[in-house]
Amino acid sequence: MFKPLKNRKWQVLSSEYLLREGAWCTVRCDRVQLPNGVIIPNWYVYEFPNWANIIAITKEGKMVLISQYRHGLGATHYELCAGLIDDTDSSPIEGAKRELEEETGYGGGQWSLYMTVSPNPTNSTNLNYCFLAEGVEKVAERHPEDSEDIEVHLFTKEEVREILEQGGIIQALHAAPLWRYFAEHQE
Repeated sequence: MFKPLKNRKWQVLSSEYLLREGAWCTVRCDRVQLPNGVIIPNWYVYEFPNWANIIAITKEGKMVLISQYRHGLGATHYELCAGLIDDTDSSPIEGAKRELEEETGYGGGQWSLYMTVSPNPTNSTNLNYCFLAEGVEKVAERHPEDSEDIEVHLFTKEEVREILEQGGIIQALHAAPLWRYFAEHQE
């Protein structure tokens, strides 16, 4: 059985922002002391807003994926619909609903929080909320942001599992909830 761990929090002795360039590029350097007394003079922390992604399944049972170029890797892969939870969003689920409609034009359906994961707890401050949206349908035209060159794809669950198994979804925050979904839904 899962047993909560004792939080062995580090003491922040000092903190300095090195870079503040919008939501995607905020870096600070902390001087920290561990519970055992060891001092680490330079621990770099990346401050990001929380994110959301969506396992979206249409009324017809198709899974909604997107594909887009990712400059960090210089490649295009399949992904779940995802994005930042904006300050204007009243909650993570509202941010997820907004992102799904903006990027794909799909909405509605029954929504539930599926899992919450940390992209990198070692040095990032944000969480990723993954939602399961079942019974979605086309409700609007897409209106992605200017920086998003997105293609929308509808696949059967079997096709998505095959894409996942063949390495076509490499974004870890998207692959993890999909692997969980397929482990729980052995159809």
